[in-house]
Amino acid sequence: MTKHRNVTREEWLGARLELLRAEKEHTRRGDELARRRRDLPWVRIDKEYRFATDEGEGTLPDLFRGRSQLLIYHFMFGPDYTAGCPSCSAIADGFNGIAVHLANHDVMLWAVSRAPLAKLQTYKKRMGWTFPWASSFDSDFNFDFAVGFTEEQQLEGEIEYNYEREGPWEGAGEGATTFATMSGTDPATYTRERPGLSAFVLEDGIVYHTYSSYARGLDGLWGMYQWLDRAPKGRNETGVWWWRRDEYAV
Repeated sequence: MTKHRNVTREEWLGARLELLRAEKEHTRRGDELARRRRDLPWVRIDKEYRFATDEGEGTLPDLFRGRSQLLIYHFMFGPDYTAGCPSCSAIADGFNGIAVHLANHDVMLWAVSRAPLAKLQTYKKRMGWTFPWASSFDSDFNFDFAVGFTEEQQLEGEIEYNYEREGPWEGAGEGATTFATMSGTDPATYTRERPGLSAFVLEDGIVYHTYSSYARGLDGLWGMYQWLDRAPKGRNETGVWWWRRDEYAV
């Protein structure tokens, strides 16, 4: 027997219209935040970063592929991982369908990870993905954009992630421990990689960094959560529940 409140259709409509006003305000607030993102100042990138791609070695400007804008998803797949992070994998499941639309709207979408290219290619084939994925294995790129950290930083409490300083390493929670095992590594090594999104623009031959977001700032990229937030029971989470899409029983 459901414990949820049951009402007439007319009563439901009244409650729905009240919620609609809040939803519209949320949408308008989101539009304003998007405008403020676009208004952020730019930082010129003078450092040369090298990436390994399916087409060979390339630089940051090469990743634009003739477009003026570049979005990079910092995918958690460290050199010592044997498989990509399950959370990042759930997010990346949505990239195939949107990458072509972005590319035809002057925006290139890439995933970038520190794992060697061969590992990325193997995992990409397993997952059936076609979006571009580059390795920053021989680059400072992940470290400079606050999604890759050293063991020393971790132990001494010098990690700055999501614009906050973390304390010295004291172990990982249940979720990180589970995902570390699923990624073929230990929790400390697993958490030295972090997820994020960074945006760049190419203007007059110069690359500028315009925006980066991390942690809950990536919620909008989780396609499944946008659907769950509209389902009757919402996210309905009591712990780690998602797996790689080829690991579910059905």
